[in-house]
Amino acid sequence: MELLKHSEWKDTKLTLQLLSQILGKIRLEAAPQEPQWAHVMLALTPDGFSTGLLYYENHVFQVDVDIRSSTVSINVDGHTHSTHLRNGTPIRMYYDFIFRSLRQHQISITINPRPQEMNVKTLLNEDMVHNVYEPLQALRGLELFHFAFREEMKFIGPLRCRKVKPGLFWGTFDVSAIIVQNISEPFPEDKIIEKAAFDEQFIEYGFWLGDERTDEPSFFVLPYPFLNKDLNKLPLEPEEAFYDQEASEYFLTAQAVFDSPAPSKAVQQFFHTTFDILADELKWEGRDYFETPLLMKSQPTMKKGGEG
Repeated sequence: MELLKHSEWKDTKLTLQLLSQILGKIRLEAAPQEPQWAHVMLALTPDGFSTGLLYYENHVFQVDVDIRSSTVSINVDGHTHSTHLRNGTPIRMYYDFIFRSLRQHQISITINPRPQEMNVKTLLNEDMVHNVYEPLQALRGLELFHFAFREEMKFIGPLRCRKVKPGLFWGTFDVSAIIVQNISEPFPEDKIIEKAAFDEQFIEYGFWLGDERTDEPSFFVLPYPFLNKDLNKLPLEPEEAFYDQEASEYFLTAQAVFDSPAPSKAVQQFFHTTFDILADELKWEGRDYFETPLLMKSQPTMKKGGEG
């Protein structure tokens, strides 16, 4: 797996995130609501990301960003419309194409065109500025997301607990999964996004692509309620992992993962040991049950898949 730093593809990454904002805002309007905003997460696909199956009155539809073929496509009741992702095409053109195609099939969805959780202030339906798209960079970014999705599912899938499976959070543009404990923990400030995202105790496991301040992508683990104290202690592994008490997050850089002789093992150590520490800190009861083995035969296909 090849490391891709933020600075190497920041403009293409920004274009993809703005496209994900359009798709995510469509899900926000059309998908049944779920705790922790789980209903707005985008699905990763082999080729990119997608709204997944949505409904509008008697119609079924889906919007996809296909990185491998450099296309944006809309499928309504089996009728497909596509446009090319091209370097130099601004966000507004994709926005207009998507909503024009939906309207052709009497799907009338209105979204708030202001980007969420981003420094970009230009409205999505007016954005003629952001237009960079380099296909090879985008594909390398997708491969990182695929690796993260695989590792998060490997960790969270077998757990017997309430969980949000991995998906693409388009506000922060990270692939994340969440273990939720049924303990009410209202967010102390009157903020729309946070009040719904942080209303129960949870631990989030994610992969983030970096930004202007932090060039290198990282795996992260975030507890809620936040724990702003030093949690750099045993059994934390691997040795490159660390806790930032100001951010209330554990981090393991992608560089450390890919430099490891067994990258998947390094990520799994990170996820499992941080869970043990944080579940203790949060005083979660009954968590031993989470790891009760599943009563299923082993999967030969998974064994053949190897380390990853």
